[in-house]
Amino acid sequence: MARRLQTGKLVIASHNAGKLREIADLVAPFGIDAVSAGSLGLPEPAETGTTFRANAELKALVAADGAGLPALADDSGLVVPTLGGAPGIHSARWAGPQRDFLRAMTRVEKELGASKDRSAFFLCALALAWPDGHCDSFEGRVDGSLVWPPRGARGFGYDPVFLPDGETLTFGEMAPAQKHAMSHRARAFSQLVSACLAEP
Repeated sequence: MARRLQTGKLVIASHNAGKLREIADLVAPFGIDAVSAGSLGLPEPAETGTTFRANAELKALVAADGAGLPALADDSGLVVPTLGGAPGIHSARWAGPQRDFLRAMTRVEKELGASKDRSAFFLCALALAWPDGHCDSFEGRVDGSLVWPPRGARGFGYDPVFLPDGETLTFGEMAPAQKHAMSHRARAFSQLVSACLAEP
């Protein structure tokens, strides 16, 4: 049974500025004050899980325990079936220590080579944890295809090469409100809202 989150402080267990901004925007209407794990001096735990869900739960539980507050963690990435699911849970690692996502997008394009199958999807797992060890998790997915060269300077990560099914703009070209309405993170978040944030 999912636990209700009351208004107040919520730790966002991420050091990724793009994710922090998106999640803070999503929780703000619920009277929740999002604070980053980084601003509280909490370290980034090693992501040792083999799935997005496992990594999200690990990060949320570590942050909740360290801060003594509820914590929300996101683990998300780009999955390319032709590449055997890569970069997948290693999406951020493909960008290297400098978080150079142009490098990561170039690697995806290079590894795709002449493949005609350019289908891909973004997957997001959200985990909401409490200091007592309770944790609820949710997943969202959005399907699309990969374009080259990258288009647009909005969003973050792999957004400029991802064209959602049925759309003419990449996530990198979309206004934030348009992306929020359909993204993998928004889909996972809508489940979290229904289970943990909406009024009973």
